[in-house]
Amino acid sequence: MTEKHGNLSITSENIFPVIKKWLYSDHDIFLRELISNACDAITKLKKLNVMGEFDLPEGYKPKVVVEVDPEKKTLKVIDNGIGMTAEEVDKYINQIAFSGATDFLNKFKDKDDKDQIIGHFGLGFYSAFMVADQVHIDSLSYQPGAVPVHWECDGGTDFSMRDGERDSFGTTITLFINEDCLEFCNEYRIRELINKYCAFMPTEIYLKVANAEPEYEEIKPEDKKDTDTVIETVHHEARTHEKTNDDGSKETVEDEPAHDMLKIVKRPVPLNDIHPLWTKTPSECTDEEYKDFYRKVFNDYREPLFWIHLNMDYPFNLKGILYFPKINSEYDSIEGTIKLYNNQVFVADNIKEVIPEFLMLLKGVIDCPDLPLNVSRSALQNDGFVKKISDYITKKVADKLIGLCKTDKENYEKYWDDISPFIKYGCLKDEKFCDKMNDYILFKDINDKYVTLPELLKKDEKKEEDAKDTDSKDETKTDETSDSKTEEAKTDGKAEDKKDDSAEEDKDKRKPIYYVTDVKQQGQYINLFKEQNMNAVILDRVIDTSFITQLESRNPDYKFLRIDADLTDSLKEDVDPESLKDDLDALTKLFRKDLNNDKLKVNVEKLKNKDTAAVLNISEESRRMQDMMKMYNVGGGMDPNMFPKDETLVLNVNHPLVSYLLKNPESENAEDFCKQIYDLAKLANEPLEPAEMAEFIKRSNKIMLELSK
Repeated sequence: MTEKHGNLSITSENIFPVIKKWLYSDHDIFLRELISNACDAITKLKKLNVMGEFDLPEGYKPKVVVEVDPEKKTLKVIDNGIGMTAEEVDKYINQIAFSGATDFLNKFKDKDDKDQIIGHFGLGFYSAFMVADQVHIDSLSYQPGAVPVHWECDGGTDFSMRDGERDSFGTTITLFINEDCLEFCNEYRIRELINKYCAFMPTEIYLKVANAEPEYEEIKPEDKKDTDTVIETVHHEARTHEKTNDDGSKETVEDEPAHDMLKIVKRPVPLNDIHPLWTKTPSECTDEEYKDFYRKVFNDYREPLFWIHLNMDYPFNLKGILYFPKINSEYDSIEGTIKLYNNQVFVADNIKEVIPEFLMLLKGVIDCPDLPLNVSRSALQNDGFVKKISDYITKKVADKLIGLCKTDKENYEKYWDDISPFIKYGCLKDEKFCDKMNDYILFKDINDKYVTLPELLKKDEKKEEDAKDTDSKDETKTDETSDSKTEEAKTDGKAEDKKDDSAEEDKDKRKPIYYVTDVKQQGQYINLFKEQNMNAVILDRVIDTSFITQLESRNPDYKFLRIDADLTDSLKEDVDPESLKDDLDALTKLFRKDLNNDKLKVNVEKLKNKDTAAVLNISEESRRMQDMMKMYNVGGGMDPNMFPKDETLVLNVNHPLVSYLLKNPESENAEDFCKQIYDLAKLANEPLEPAEMAEFIKRSNKIMLELSK
C-alpha cells in the first residue's frame, strides 16, 4: 500500500485543543476510553462469531493488555478484537466523531445478541491526545486477506497512514506520553486507574511492564496448563520432625512426602472482574457473595445491614445493588458512595440526576446502559428518562423497607437505629417516598419497644376510650343543677370568650405524641410518665426536629410534644384550680422576687408524684425554634437567645419543700431554696450554663453545710 497524507475531516483546526482541555473533566479518563474501545472491538468479534459470520480460532482467549514502558515513555493498549482495515481507519479515526460502535450496531441491529457495545460517540480515541504528544495505531482486520495498517498523528490536523506489521487480528494503540503526564508511564498509577475505571469491564484486562524481569511460581504437575512456560522441575525433599512419645522414646514423623513441583513463568492475573455480582440474578447470589462484593468495592470491613438487588429489563435496562451500611454513631460520616456504570464501564460517583439525594447516604453500584450520557461519558444530558430511573430506584428502596417491616419485623427493628437517618432524610426530601413510608417509620419508646405511627396512635385511642368509659359513669350523676348552670352560661353575656375557648378546644383536638430527646437528661419526666403508665418515644437525632415538623404537616390529626412541654392531666390530681389560686399568687410573688425575674411564669399543681418539687415546662413551639436556630446558626452569625424560651415553672404543692416555702416565705433560706428548686427543674431539661452550674454547686454546698450544723 502506498503511503498517503491528508487532512482529518474536521471543521476547525482548533479541535484538538478543545479535546485536550474541555472534553473530559479528568485527564486520567483517557485510559477508560481506550480500554472501552478495546473491549468493544472484542465484543464485536464475538458477536460476529455468534451470528456465524466469523469463526474464532481454537483456544481464542479475548483480552486487553495495557503495557507501560517507563524508559520509552510509552503506554500501549492492545486487544485481539475485530481490528480495522485502512478504509475503516480512514472512516472511524480520520473523521472525528464518527462512531464505529454506532455504525456496527446499525448494521447488525436486526440480529439479536445480549453483548453490549460500550462506545457511542466516536470521540473516546481522541482523549489520548490529552496526555500524548503522538499516537500510533497498528491494526489488522479479522477479514480474510486483510492488510495491516499503521496510522500516526502528533495531535495536529495532519496524519500519516501506511501498511503496518501486525500479524494477528486486533489493534494496538501506542501513546507517546508528554513530559507533563509521565505519571501514566508508572505501573502503579496505571493499576490504580484500571481499578478505578475498568474494574468490571466485560473483557479481561492485564497489566504488563515492558522489559520487566519474569516472575516465577511453582505448581503441581497435575495443575499444568498448555499455555504454561515450564522453566524446570524442582524436587522437594520430605519434611519431617522429631516426635517424643509418652514413654520418652523419639521417632521421626513425616509431615510432607518428597515431591516434584514445576517452576513456571507466573501466570498473568486479570485486574478486573468480568462478571460482577450485579449482572447476576438475585437468586444466584449468596449472602456471603454480597458481603464480599461490598468489602471489595468499598473497602469497608463492617458488614452492611442489608441490601437491595435491582434487576430490571423494562421499560429500561437497570441493574445494581444498594447497601445500607452500619453507622456506629450519629457522629460517623454517613456520606455514602453510589457508583454509576454504563455497560460495566465506570461513569462517576453519586450522579444526583440518577441517584435521589437521600440515597447518596447509601453505598452501592448501579449499571444502566440506557442512560443518556454526554459525549465524554462523564455526565448526563438532560432527559426526562433520567427522572423515571430515579423514581424507580426510590420505589424499589421503599418497597424493600416496607417488605422488611411486614415480613421480618424483628430484623427491621434491629436495623432501625442505623437506617433511620436514611429514611427520615428521604421523607424530608421526597414526598412520594414519605407517602409510602409513613406507616412504616418506627419509633423506639421509653420501654425500649419499637412501634409504628399507626400502632402508637391506636394505643392512645384505646386509652381515650378507657377514659371515656370512666367519664360516662360520672356523667350519670349529673343533675338538673348542672344543667341549669350550663344554660345560664349560655346567656351570661360572654359569647365572645366562649368562641375563643371553642377555637382553643379545636386546636387542642390534635392527639399528642410525647417524645424524649435525651434519655438521661429528661429522666425525671420519664419516671413521671412510667409511674402513670404513660408512654413517650425517643427522638434523639439532629434530624428529628425537622422530621416531626414535616410529619405534623402531613398528618394534621396529631402533634408531637416533648415530654417537658406540658404536664398532662394524668400526672396531676383532679382539683379545682380556684382552690390553688392563693398558693399560686404567693409562690409567684416569692419566686419572682428571689430569682430576680419579674417575668417568670409560675403555675402550681398537685402532682401525683410527691417526690418532685417542680418541673420546668418549655413550650414546644419556642423550643423547636431554638433548636432550628442552633442547627442553622453554624457560623455563629445569629444569637439563638434572640427568641427567648417560653417556659413555665410548675410547682408541686404536694412536695414538703414547696409547702415549707408557702408557710415560711420570709425564711433566711427561702432565696436559696427557690433558686435550688428552679435549677433542679431546669437540669431535668437541659445542662446549665457554666456560670449557672458554678453557682448551683456553690449553693448546694452551702445548703448541705447549713443542714450539717
